[in-house]
Amino acid sequence: MRIAFFGGSFDPPHHGHLAIARAAQQALDLDQVLFAPVAFQPLKPAGSSASFADRVAMTRLAIANQPNFQLSLADSPNTNTLDNPSNTPNYTSDTLIRLQQSLPPKTQLYLLLGADSLCSLPQWHRAAEIPFMANLIVASRPGQNLSDLSDLSACLPPGIDVHPIPARPNQFRLTNQNRQQSQLTILPNLHYEISATQLRHQIHGDPSTQPPLISEAVLQYIHHHHLYE
Repeated sequence: MRIAFFGGSFDPPHHGHLAIARAAQQALDLDQVLFAPVAFQPLKPAGSSASFADRVAMTRLAIANQPNFQLSLADSPNTNTLDNPSNTPNYTSDTLIRLQQSLPPKTQLYLLLGADSLCSLPQWHRAAEIPFMANLIVASRPGQNLSDLSDLSACLPPGIDVHPIPARPNQFRLTNQNRQQSQLTILPNLHYEISATQLRHQIHGDPSTQPPLISEAVLQYIHHHHLYE
């Protein structure tokens, strides 16, 4: 089994998230992509606009009928309830450890993230260990050429060496000082730069924001629950 963990605020989930997951699925022949809304991100102390429970519900609607996309509650609130989560941070390292323990033996686990998240990786809890808990899949952004080794190395925690894998474009071997190895795959030419402003305009019925950025089911949920007003 090849399973990718795709964590994020999903506030709200949009077509760009699904496009990144599809690109990862096709590039690495993934069996599953787990969409995991995060309760509380340590690097975003202001939190999300919608509640965790609403973001879970919207994510479930966004990926409905999408082959091999599944909702994951691996990044649920650490205590309290879905509607009233605590402000205890959800650390990706802890989530990956729990996820590995719950998966069948010999499962290949991948961590799917955007280029902006990769470049913040050195600030994460147990940052140097994360690339060796799961292979990395990184969705590029317009104007970011992470295929350049110097740019890629600058985004990784100190002590990790990066080498291209021969005859496998956009794939790199990562090695740390303990000689652990992992793989990093770049998803190139992804141009799904969707801003919060664009999303809000579409939510509020602005006809200029075309084509649709959010599924109709998610949009109906937002209006029914009076979110983002």
